[in-house]
Amino acid sequence: MLQLRPNCERCDCDLAADSRDALICSFECTFCRACAQGSLQGACPNCGGELLQRPRRPAGKLAQYPASTERVTKP
Repeated sequence: MLQLRPNCERCDCDLAADSRDALICSFECTFCRACAQGSLQGACPNCGGELLQRPRRPAGKLAQYPASTERVTKP
């Protein structure tokens, strides 16, 4: 199950669990759309993988399986 991390690893902006602006790589590194499409040019700086829109968890399942509250940042 995806962690649904609450922030962008680069700029630390908040990303709600249902955000359309959250992008992830296959290792779940999480970035906002502005960082991913801007300076990162669609590639994860940690693994080099492609950054794609993070799937959104249905509201009913989000209550049962909440998003992570652990913030991850890597300047």
